[in-house]
Amino acid sequence: MRAFQINEFGIDKLALVEVADPEPQPNEVVVRFDAWSLNYRDVMVVEGRYNPRMKIPATPLSDGAGEIVAVGEGVTKWKVGDRVMPIMVQRWFDGEPNAETSRTAIGAGAVWDGILREKAAFAENSVVAVPDQLSQSVAATLPCAAVTAWNALVVSGKLKAGDTVLTQGTGGVSIFAVQFAKTLGARVIATSSSDAKLKKLSELGADETINYRTREDWDRAVLELTEKRGVDHVIEVGGAGTLAKSINAVRVGGHIAMIGALDTEGTFNHVPIFMKAIRLQGIFVGSKAMFEDMNASIAGKNVRPVIDRIFRFEEIRDALHYMKSGAHFGKIVVNLDR
Repeated sequence: MRAFQINEFGIDKLALVEVADPEPQPNEVVVRFDAWSLNYRDVMVVEGRYNPRMKIPATPLSDGAGEIVAVGEGVTKWKVGDRVMPIMVQRWFDGEPNAETSRTAIGAGAVWDGILREKAAFAENSVVAVPDQLSQSVAATLPCAAVTAWNALVVSGKLKAGDTVLTQGTGGVSIFAVQFAKTLGARVIATSSSDAKLKKLSELGADETINYRTREDWDRAVLELTEKRGVDHVIEVGGAGTLAKSINAVRVGGHIAMIGALDTEGTFNHVPIFMKAIRLQGIFVGSKAMFEDMNASIAGKNVRPVIDRIFRFEEIRDALHYMKSGAHFGKIVVNLDR
């Protein structure tokens, strides 16, 4: 079968190779992938910035959807032909994460290699069913970005109807956060540097939008929109460069879900964190139980994940460059043409 492999760091150095087909071990299933989706983490992995000491060769990517083509001895949950998605953290099934489960994330080297290959084997407990109404391309967008947004708002944030949510940018997590927040009855204030993207955010349901290029004091704009109270939740994807303004924009006793670190420059004053009794929570994807709860909500509320662009398997380098550019709105998908 074909696979893409990191032999040297760099997007253009990603190598297409032939490797042996996987054979299912007891309690394992073999999945033939139809589609994958990208996260910014994948760009960092391929370029050697996520873990410069990562052992190579390695296969990147964590998000995909496919069909079970073989089952190992003892498998009872699945049959050949079932459509499934691997969970990103392969041994985090429920409850809180711990050091052991955190080491089982796929797509960044180590023991759990990535899935940018035509087939891969997984423990039968480490995959979930694709919702019936979703295509493989759409389902491939869910394992990381959607679960992260769900964890941030529903599990960590305990979002309730009437809450106000601030989202940043138009990447996968932020778009899912807008969609989930609106289906759960929240008010959404969304930021972007592009008026065209802000228009799309409004079409998705965002109640107010702020262009942070033309309104650099966007935190003050948020306070103006909330009568100086601040928002209940912030989906913080920027990192050190935006955290200070997120702290200013959140209400006393509010919740900041710390998800990304796209901007590592900058410092922030930590005093308001305790003076405002802010809950600053790091979010690293979510458990299998969260994934399945989210899928049930998606099915019940007919949430349609947003796909910006679809590339072919052979165009993965172009897809990664496009992800790195930041021009996308929503998810970038890679399809296996057969």
